[in-house]
Amino acid sequence: MGVVVRTAGAGDRELLVRLLDEAFQTDPVSCWVFPADEHRRTTHPMLMAAFTDLVLAEGRVDVTEDGTACALWLSVPGDDHGGDSAADDSALDDSARDGAAESDGPARLREAVDPDNERVELIGRLTADIHPSGPAHAYLWMIAVAPEHQGEGLGTALMASVLDRCDRERLPAYLEASNARSRKLYERLGFALAGSPLDLPDGPRMWPMWREPQG
Repeated sequence: MGVVVRTAGAGDRELLVRLLDEAFQTDPVSCWVFPADEHRRTTHPMLMAAFTDLVLAEGRVDVTEDGTACALWLSVPGDDHGGDSAADDSALDDSARDGAAESDGPARLREAVDPDNERVELIGRLTADIHPSGPAHAYLWMIAVAPEHQGEGLGTALMASVLDRCDRERLPAYLEASNARSRKLYERLGFALAGSPLDLPDGPRMWPMWREPQG
């Protein structure tokens, strides 16, 4: 039987946070953000909760019907503006406000999750720096599969419906791979390295990856 995928809602928040926490507890980037094991066990769920709340409010979360995997997506607008001069001025004002809010986001996240941990803020700023500008695209913020179900094809199934829509609508997609295994999965789905990898200070490597619409 195929994997049944549905759109998550606010009532799924606890499930999503637990799933993200379990899937990423030993991820290289999570271990870099929270190097101490005990501190990571207690604080990492708070970071996953913040991510969940953000995407539930502003994006889309897909989850398998059995609750074993989820994918968090955001829609990123293009950086071009059309219209007359007055409209352009208004759009630029909105863009400036959005940019200021985005630049404050990592600092607010750090304050809410782990104020004494500068890496909570730094990871947000570094990934924002490598995020490509250009056309509107779908951004895979995170994808998580319960550890006991990894290798069963759930990640591929979760991404398939969104990538199929991207192909139909001629919409690119973007993500950052946080480990070599996930990078290989994304390459099989049509993603390619976008620019140089990000080497976290004294930490692991992340790969920005871009997928042009296919078919």
